[in-house]
Amino acid sequence: MSMEGWKKPNLHNVEFLRSAVKESDFPADTLPQIVFAGKSNVGKSSVINKLLGRKNFARVSAQPGKTVHINYFVIDKQLYLVDLPGYGYARVSKAEQQRWGELMELYFAKGLLTLGIQIVDIRHKPTRDDVTMADWFRASDRPWVVIANKLDKIKKSQREDNLAVIRQTLRLPEEVPVIPFSAEKGDGRDEVLALIFDHVRKDDPE
Repeated sequence: MSMEGWKKPNLHNVEFLRSAVKESDFPADTLPQIVFAGKSNVGKSSVINKLLGRKNFARVSAQPGKTVHINYFVIDKQLYLVDLPGYGYARVSKAEQQRWGELMELYFAKGLLTLGIQIVDIRHKPTRDDVTMADWFRASDRPWVVIANKLDKIKKSQREDNLAVIRQTLRLPEEVPVIPFSAEKGDGRDEVLALIFDHVRKDDPE
């Protein structure tokens, strides 16, 4: 498909494909994969809902972190929205943490990622688990972006310092943007969507 013929995906045309728990569950086609990752309580579902313009598309789990699987959604038959399992939930067993790590290893080893989107809380310094997730994205050698969610919960005067702490703690390369975002108010939505569309278009076979 040429650049001129590329059509922006209709975000309302979304279907759930499957929950992947093993390598053979990963789709084998060439559609771009936009990957979302974040701590169990960071508002990942709310961010996805805001981006898609939906109220309750991404189901909010009653027991965060209890199920280790990767959820695949197809958007307008043009791209996959890949929802990685939440991490850093305090009550998860060591075995569950190990399963999470093994599934991440499997996914990242396949080189399927088109664009990674890591969601952190702008109010707090990123956790050790956030740093681990950033390491996965960095090692993938694929483009990734950090969304600093809950912008509406801090004062404007705190914004720059908090963003600097996130960048420093996650050891972000210069080319990785940190986008202030509010799933509540919609700040940052247009910027994130523009990045997603840009990478989907670049990934489109000629």
